[in-house]
Amino acid sequence: MPALPIDPLLPEICAVLAAQGRAVLQAPPGAGKTTRVPLALLQAGVDGRILMLEPRRIAARASAERMAATLGEKVGDTVGYRIRGEAKVSKATRIEVVTEGILTRRLQNDPELSGVGVVIFDEFHERSLQADLGLALTCEVRAALREDLRLLVMSATLDAAPVAALLDDAPVLTAEGRAFPVETRWRDTPLPPKARLEQAVAETVLEALAETEGGVLVFLPGEGEIRRTQAALEGRLPPGCHLRPLYGALPHKDQQAAIAPATSGRKIVLATAIAETSLTIQDVRVVVDAGLSRRARFDPGSGMSRLVTEKVTRAEAEQRRGRAGRVAPGVCYRLWTRGAEGALAAYPPAEIEAADLTGLALDLAQWGAAPGDLAFLTPPPEAALAEAQALLRDLGALDARGGITAHGRILAGLPLHPRLGHMLTLAGPQAAPLAALLEDRDPLRGAGADLDLRLRALAGDRPAVPAHPGALSRLRTEAKRLARLAGPKAAPLSAGEMAALAYPDRIGLRRPGDAPRYVLSGGKGAILADSDSLAGQRLIVATDLDGNPREARIRQAATLSESALRALYGDRFETAHVCAWSRRDRRVLARVQERLGALVLGDQVWRDAPPEAIAEAALEGLRDLGLRVLKTAPKFDLLRARLAIARSARPDLPDPAETALLDTADTWLLPFLNGLRSEADLKGFDPAPALLAALTHDQTQALNRIAPPAYTTPLGRKIAIDYSGEAPEIALRLQELFGETRHPQVGGQPLRVTLLSPAGRPVQTTMDLPGFWAGSYADVRKDMRARYPRHPWPEDPTQADPTLRAKPRK
Repeated sequence: MPALPIDPLLPEICAVLAAQGRAVLQAPPGAGKTTRVPLALLQAGVDGRILMLEPRRIAARASAERMAATLGEKVGDTVGYRIRGEAKVSKATRIEVVTEGILTRRLQNDPELSGVGVVIFDEFHERSLQADLGLALTCEVRAALREDLRLLVMSATLDAAPVAALLDDAPVLTAEGRAFPVETRWRDTPLPPKARLEQAVAETVLEALAETEGGVLVFLPGEGEIRRTQAALEGRLPPGCHLRPLYGALPHKDQQAAIAPATSGRKIVLATAIAETSLTIQDVRVVVDAGLSRRARFDPGSGMSRLVTEKVTRAEAEQRRGRAGRVAPGVCYRLWTRGAEGALAAYPPAEIEAADLTGLALDLAQWGAAPGDLAFLTPPPEAALAEAQALLRDLGALDARGGITAHGRILAGLPLHPRLGHMLTLAGPQAAPLAALLEDRDPLRGAGADLDLRLRALAGDRPAVPAHPGALSRLRTEAKRLARLAGPKAAPLSAGEMAALAYPDRIGLRRPGDAPRYVLSGGKGAILADSDSLAGQRLIVATDLDGNPREARIRQAATLSESALRALYGDRFETAHVCAWSRRDRRVLARVQERLGALVLGDQVWRDAPPEAIAEAALEGLRDLGLRVLKTAPKFDLLRARLAIARSARPDLPDPAETALLDTADTWLLPFLNGLRSEADLKGFDPAPALLAALTHDQTQALNRIAPPAYTTPLGRKIAIDYSGEAPEIALRLQELFGETRHPQVGGQPLRVTLLSPAGRPVQTTMDLPGFWAGSYADVRKDMRARYPRHPWPEDPTQADPTLRAKPRK
């Protein structure tokens, strides 16, 4: 057995685990930790089985096969594996490699982990949701029930200190890697924005083949890109080169062909991120990295997950680069410039931060713990967890207090998302093909949204578009397995009825209009392609959406009749009396509606709607239209201007700003809106009396004193003050101010006074009346005496009496 870098550290690992029961192991890719550590612990004579968790099925199977081959045995003897839908273990099995969800199931069924002596978390740096949960549960079991249980967390790139702290300051062991030097070659210029990724990758692969030796490992974000790159390389490869795709849904024999060393020529492996860690793909000396990774992102606001393609992080890029130096010096080609490297994030986010937490919420409820009760390295986000718990209550898996129900325990025992487990339990074996279809990738992409097309293809009909190779066969096998786990046989249900059981929040009702837009029962919007065969359907169930939070595009759906919907959820229908402002109609609409969630399936006029409800809707309309709709309310504008001046002296007066008035309108305006139903009604409404009525007596007195509505002339006449300009303003005949020696003021500031002729024409505007009398009045007097000789024009206006009269005729 060839030596590996981890070998010198194996005795210390065994000794630390024996003495302290827990440890964190840092070992770079290629050190041999995945296959050597479990075997070393076995040789050290640990009690019980060694349970090792792998984040991916392909890695679990491959590592078990490698360890069995090292022992010269078959898989299932000393070393076995257990993944979803497949197990190769026996009574003789001492090392069991499992995918992470299987540990959670085992802990829920047997919290003591009977017969298990060591639990190893491999590749923990990937931070999968199930790994985080499994570690939290195992830590609690070790603290409360199994002090003898040994726990080892292994990682290639993870910062070990937080994990060690989580494990009560566990020892950190570090192994040196055996990395041959890897030359990194970046692009000289960035890829053009509209460049085809697959074409650029193909060109780089051909360049690498011409410049290097050995196998080539190409990292691409997903299966689609792998297939398109494969097509771009077909017929262009040098003689003796073999293309090998590698992704999770690939049949096992094809995965083996990609992992095994080439028997002749050169091998080019087109792989997703599953080739970053755990798997040793032999004879690879060249890496071509497209620089992209595909991750699931969950939006708690829409309740939908979507796959997003993002730039790799520096940690992921380094993992990929290291693959070129496993067996000999290598070369890594990166499809980005050296300057762009600094903009990459350091580490990928933990899955718990961005994933659908429905399964986690159910596991926590079954365990009987709140998230804060467990030692999570990253606590689950509160909003996403609350959304998951709401869905579980909707499915009947949790009660009103958040405790797990009997139905929830059934769902927790199924290897399915709780949505699909709920459907399978209620609909029975007939739902197994649909459950298999919905938990896997779409086998008929490009066939439109109709789920019935896919179900008929699973049943044996020839599909309208070619299915992905091996997809239908894989789905049929999975459907048979799920049928054995299903609930009792139920009455026949359509695909739409079964889908509605799984997705009660995604029942869609077509909106009025030509475009096939739908409102979903959960409150979100969704749209179908105009050309889709389901575009004319009134009711559908959307089972796959792209996750757009504004209006998700429907990728898969099934039709549903209203009678079937009522049969399924008749007890959830509610009668709602709705009185609201319609932005489209610009009026108050009062309706009696029959609703299921956000769906309105019946709608009639509410003829005896209470006046207070109509008034509240009218206020909603005023807030929608804004105060600018009150075009015929000069008294209101005047009052707001007066308040703006008076508030400098009396801050307790209402704020006349539009935002403040509308925010507080419930208290001062609402009782005055009776009888208003439309935009036209609001345009003719003056809120001034309502705002005045909201003032206390003291406030009213202060307002009238500081910013009075009118100026009283020396003759006792009241002249309205115009507050709309930069300064308050009045206009009156010049002679009415005779005898005034001080300039008129309001709120401590001078009024702008427009002096008028006896004919009412402006002759002078001033903000300094004494200065006017002493200055330009003489010229005005001369002009006025000539024009209006019958009116008095004294030489000293400050000594004259105010008047509006002319001299009597002789």
